[in-house]
Amino acid sequence: MIRKQLQEMDKKDRKKSALLGAVIGDIAGSRFEFRNYKKKKDYHLITEKCFFTDDSVMSVAVAKGLMESAPSFAGLAENAANSMQQLGRRYPEAGYGGRFYNWIFSDNPQPYGSYGNGAAMRVGPCGQAAKSLSEAKSFSRTVTEITHNHPEALKGAEATATAVYLAKAGKSREEIREVIEREYYRIDFTLDSIRKNYRFDVSCQGSVPQALEAFFESLDFEDAVRNAISIGGDSDTIAAICGSIAGSYYGVPQKLEEAALTFFDYFMKGIIDKFEEYTDARA
Repeated sequence: MIRKQLQEMDKKDRKKSALLGAVIGDIAGSRFEFRNYKKKKDYHLITEKCFFTDDSVMSVAVAKGLMESAPSFAGLAENAANSMQQLGRRYPEAGYGGRFYNWIFSDNPQPYGSYGNGAAMRVGPCGQAAKSLSEAKSFSRTVTEITHNHPEALKGAEATATAVYLAKAGKSREEIREVIEREYYRIDFTLDSIRKNYRFDVSCQGSVPQALEAFFESLDFEDAVRNAISIGGDSDTIAAICGSIAGSYYGVPQKLEEAALTFFDYFMKGIIDKFEEYTDARA
């Protein structure tokens, strides 16, 4: 009885946040990106060997762009682009892809037809800030097509933002899966069935369905992130995408939130705090 009460208290203390879920997933997966770990899920999620990557930087940048565009969001594309360039230039060693790195430092940034999973890892804040599913989709498309304007990128980003919003709205994993499989991806595999042969894949179509399945098979937030890391591949990004959904669905454990925030400076933490306050007020 006491244990059950403590578990219920822990659940109440968990903050439901796609942004925090994404950065925790990113940081937890960072040390496994180029040294995949496909064995038991019996390790500390966040250690001194972890670090934040471009997934965290761009998720925070999108959150900043959303806040700066409120209340009408008419200037979201411009504000998101400016924010992504600002933070990208502030943290130039975060591990950006070549074409995106050039976009960050361009005087005239233009979309470049990418279908990379960088489109999906940064849209958690879109689902978190949205007041409706249609708004989540609109936000996602706007902040995605400024760089990743390939149909597969737009699809992967929208699927992620949709799952985040539905999780926030209280839908069950089964209900979210039904929407994803009807409108975006047929997920006809389990993590166990792909773990042995799954390889590094930075495309949306080759990593977003896997991140979604990691959430669908999860028991709680930590289990979701561990699931995402356990298949290998682009570990930090898959865990960031999965974490954004799991953070909205389960809530983020306070200890993991505190551990993750130690990796950021005052500037990044300030944006994260403001976004949490902003979305709480907008709910």
